Amino acid sequence: MTETDDVGPADVTLLTARAVEPGYEQDFREWFGRVTDTASAFPGHLGDGLFRPPTAAGPWVLIHRFRDQEAARRWTASPERAALFDHCEGHHQSEVARRELSGMETLFTTAHDTPTTAPPRWKMALAAFAAVLPISLIGNGLLGPALSAWPLVARVLILALLFSTLMTYLMMPTVTLVLRRWLYAATSTAREGPAR
Repeated sequence: MTETDDVGPADVTLLTARAVEPGYEQDFREWFGRVTDTASAFPGHLGDGLFRPPTAAGPWVLIHRFRDQEAARRWTASPERAALFDHCEGHHQSEVARRELSGMETLFTTAHDTPTTAPPRWKMALAAFAAVLPISLIGNGLLGPALSAWPLVARVLILALLFSTLMTYLMMPTVTLVLRRWLYAATSTAREGPAR
């Protein structure tokens, strides 16, 4: 579980990786449909997703997003969730990993990631800076003069919408991919353990 006390209220993303026996993929998708139907009825539920493994033997990754820590806790502690996860028909009971993300950490997770330890915050800050810089230069250089006659609030709204969209869908996935080895170097070493 990720510490969130020092970053304040933030949406929470729950990731769970589950192994599915070959031949039961459709049953698993139908089961996940029942999970999402149930989770969507909980206050603060923001959405969910299911990612197929990159290889046939890999785990499937289930994702649920909640408005805050309390909304996520209500779901994870609920008897409804327990009943769904306790009755998996025997073909995907194997949970191989679980992770909780909040705040900026969600920008450092891709669809192909299995839940792992997040990069150090100083690395996340530098990666975010690398993503913000080109957007700021392009946005202010190209749009700044064109929007100079607009009211301040309108200019800020346009630039904020542009920045947030490009950060989420273009720059952060690209920067995370390019800097992946550097971002996760320490966590990979920790998982592998000391050299023998």
